[in-house]
Amino acid sequence: MSTRYFALILGIFYVIVGVLGLFPPLLQAIPVEEPNVFVDFLKGSLLGIFPVNILHTLVHLGVGIWGIVAYRNFASSRVFARAIAIIFGVLFVMGIIPVLRTAFGLIPLYGSDVVLHLVTALLGGYFGWIVPAEDTIIVRH
Repeated sequence: MSTRYFALILGIFYVIVGVLGLFPPLLQAIPVEEPNVFVDFLKGSLLGIFPVNILHTLVHLGVGIWGIVAYRNFASSRVFARAIAIIFGVLFVMGIIPVLRTAFGLIPLYGSDVVLHLVTALLGGYFGWIVPAEDTIIVRH
């Protein structure tokens, strides 16, 4: 798969996740023992798996739209993949440090989100730095 298609597929995935986060029936109550956030509008566990709130959902939508737009050419999709690797790598680290697990009380970054952020960062790193540029791929018949 090319870096461009990575940007498109990840973009579509995050737009879908973001849209799902806007529907209260898909949000279950977050267990009391989990860290609290100050922004509790549309706060819950998306599909019972991922802790979210409106800010988290807006970030998902933004990342998704960015990925879809980045699909237009290789250079922008590579920048997207590299930025995603760094941003989601930072979010992963924040999610495993107790004092930062809520991004200073704004966004829940714990639970299943930690794994999702790690996988997203690793995929971004692979498509941003390891997959060769599309114009250097030689296809022989």
